[in-house]
Amino acid sequence: MRVVVVGASGNAGTALLRRLRADDDHRVVGVARRIPGGSEYSDMVWHPCDIGAPDAVGTLTDIFRGADAVVHLGWQIQPSHDRDVLRRTNVEGSRAVVDAAIQAGVGALVAASSVGVYAPGPKDHRVGEDWPATGVAASSYSRDKVALEGLLDAAEDRLRVVRLRPGLIFQRDAGTEIARYFLGPLVPVRLLRFGRVPVIPAHPRLRLQAVHADDVADAYVRALTSDARGAYNIAADPVLTPELAAELFHGRTIPIPAAVLRAAAAATWHARLQPVDAGWVALALSAPLMDTTRAATELGWRPEVDASEALRELAAGMSHRAHAGSAPLSGGASSPGRLGGLLRGRLPGTGNPY
Repeated sequence: MRVVVVGASGNAGTALLRRLRADDDHRVVGVARRIPGGSEYSDMVWHPCDIGAPDAVGTLTDIFRGADAVVHLGWQIQPSHDRDVLRRTNVEGSRAVVDAAIQAGVGALVAASSVGVYAPGPKDHRVGEDWPATGVAASSYSRDKVALEGLLDAAEDRLRVVRLRPGLIFQRDAGTEIARYFLGPLVPVRLLRFGRVPVIPAHPRLRLQAVHADDVADAYVRALTSDARGAYNIAADPVLTPELAAELFHGRTIPIPAAVLRAAAAATWHARLQPVDAGWVALALSAPLMDTTRAATELGWRPEVDASEALRELAAGMSHRAHAGSAPLSGGASSPGRLGGLLRGRLPGTGNPY
């Protein structure tokens, strides 16, 4: 089976390559804006492509031709202060991937959606894939995921389309990336080496789901190698709460009103002190808890790593500056979001790390 992975050098993409290359049944082609180095990306065919470029459809069509399936993981979270750059990749780039898959006659397109595509929902019970996929208006990430799924909806009569909707995706090698993209240079992540977070903000709606990257990769492979269609929720237990985090990291929770969380995120983001805007707080407070029954029954998917262990692994990766040899997962000390970058005037939420 010839599989083309777009956005193959990111968090989920790196895990998927690891999974696919362990199976001799797959011939894997990677597509990335910048070709990665490092042993985890060697011994396979790579094509450079900026999927948001005006000529991307033609370039991608040539790459996709003869492929049995395409996995679309290409997505940008940073630079958060340049909305046009994000939309260029996330929406227009996704449009190019979908159009090229159709023009190349690809049999299946498996795409990375997210829990972020859902409308605000419950935190005390779980929803299935039929929950409205209309997003959280305050979150640009959510709005872009809604736009992506609209493109997938329009393509479903032309090829087999699967969209996975995972929660937060954790693995050790994403430690530096996630710290750069979501925490910024002023959070002392090295202190996580001691396994302690003294104070953890708490709110009743800060209840989130996560999954290990290797388990997400397994879900992608199951979707590729079956006749699955439609959407699948992907998440592991237990639900991550401030109370659970306090137990895991020997800290204590401090109740904080939602308005204060949003205002603090907005103020520090506008001041270029950290890289995420208040939309991420709105999304965290609004995203529903997902039921993964469909993935279990139709794909035979069940996570091997629970969410607590995945969080511990990510924390260890953050504290030890774990990274991989690609631009998204880079350990570069002068990157935006790292202290070295800040000292060189590269502010959080600026620059293109992909």
